[in-house]
Amino acid sequence: MKIRLVPSWQEQLANSFEQPYFKSLVQFVRTEYQTHRCYPPPKDMFKALDECPFDRVRVVIIGQDPYHGPGQAHGLSFSVPEGIAHPPSLINIFKELEDDIGKKYPKSGNLAYWTAQGVLLLNATLSVRSGQAGSHQNRGWEKFTDDIIDVIASNKSGVVFMLWGNYARKKGKRIDRNKHLVLESGHPSPLSANRGLWFGNKHFSQANAYLEQAIDW
Repeated sequence: MKIRLVPSWQEQLANSFEQPYFKSLVQFVRTEYQTHRCYPPPKDMFKALDECPFDRVRVVIIGQDPYHGPGQAHGLSFSVPEGIAHPPSLINIFKELEDDIGKKYPKSGNLAYWTAQGVLLLNATLSVRSGQAGSHQNRGWEKFTDDIIDVIASNKSGVVFMLWGNYARKKGKRIDRNKHLVLESGHPSPLSANRGLWFGNKHFSQANAYLEQAIDW
């Protein structure tokens, strides 16, 4: 697995690529893709970074795993390609958007138009076995995505971090809240949303009020 990234991320993460944990991770992921069906497709593994270069990051939304069903994962957290049915978490994200800022529920679940505006859609783990949620956790991806969060939090200011659910909140402990806006709520999954922990968080309007230039969600 060759690590090919846009130059800004290649520079920011150069030290991570040299660490023993990352070399071990690469070997694990290579073997998994050779011996099992895994998602996303290899070409999309680092799409979140490639489509949102470091210098353009304004918002970070942290997911957990890629979707583990056929055709769903394409390298952007919570997003699915054109023509793919919206998973339950994405449905609840769109419902909150509608309630929060009046955004009409969209037909497409592809959130690439967010990334084009500086929204980094980062999963904590960047690969998964088909049908086996969490199967690539605790192999090094979490350390790598911690490194990504660290370079953003340390080298930029005025970034909005949206932490949805306990998993994302744990990663958010690394962020200086005097330099950045950190928004926390329950996860948009039905389990959390149905317990009143997601709807009404108004993260999208809060982010736009904080940013100099609003995101067209």
